[in-house]
Amino acid sequence: MISGKTKLFALMGDPVEQSLSPAMHNAAFRALGLDCVYLALRVQRAMLADAIAGVRALGITGLNVTHPHKVNVLNLLDELDESASAVDAVNTIKNDRGKLVGFNTDGPGAVLALEREVGKLAGRRVLLLGAGGAARSIAFSLAKARAELTIANRTALKAQGLVAAIKQRLGVDVGQIGIGRKELAGAIKRADILINATTIGMRPNINRTLVTASMMHRDLVVNDIVYEPVQTRLLREARKAGARTVTGLGMLVHQGVLAFEIWTGRRAPIKFMRTAVKRELRRRGEKV
Repeated sequence: MISGKTKLFALMGDPVEQSLSPAMHNAAFRALGLDCVYLALRVQRAMLADAIAGVRALGITGLNVTHPHKVNVLNLLDELDESASAVDAVNTIKNDRGKLVGFNTDGPGAVLALEREVGKLAGRRVLLLGAGGAARSIAFSLAKARAELTIANRTALKAQGLVAAIKQRLGVDVGQIGIGRKELAGAIKRADILINATTIGMRPNINRTLVTASMMHRDLVVNDIVYEPVQTRLLREARKAGARTVTGLGMLVHQGVLAFEIWTGRRAPIKFMRTAVKRELRRRGEKV
């Protein structure tokens, strides 16, 4: 029961209507018997500064931040954890007795989810599709995990900037290619793992993919961070090729787990969080 003692947590973004975070985090609070509630709040770009001032005024305990605020929120916070400062983006904020501290759990969550499926990534040849948003955080985390990383992106300049930032901050060399079909096919032939960190294949464009079955091989692991739909066109193509598939649900849950633990200092009940996400997706008609 919500009372004057209930701690408030929220997601800020635009749009937020389809977010699975409220179902996931409220299930975690219930599982641990915590007097907390998590809401999804639509905050337009122009209102972000006012919304963050409201967090301070209302004493909201913790936030998730999604599109389009992950970069713009940086200058509104008091402190950045290394996970956020390294990638210049925030997806998690902790209100530490009035001090707002920014974190980024996207990349670490993606790596945790993938390692849960395939083991350690050190020395594995990984081709990452995309260089913006979540892709940036994932790229840094893959480099930290000592994967042999190549980034494929439509805009060469954006990829070059990411490659240079990883080299400067981590001292790690990362490859870079374009997304032409022939270039991608050659890189996939040499890869152990392919990760789609773009929005291609997300609703409503569910039949789009950069990579088809003829470009893959049976020893490839294919991970799509898109989770609506869960079974993306990319993953369907991977199964045609006999490749192993990893859905985007793992990253979603693990980035949430890390955020929950930052906020509460408690071990997250991952089983309940995963179940809640799957239940909500089934309610929406997804096959999970």
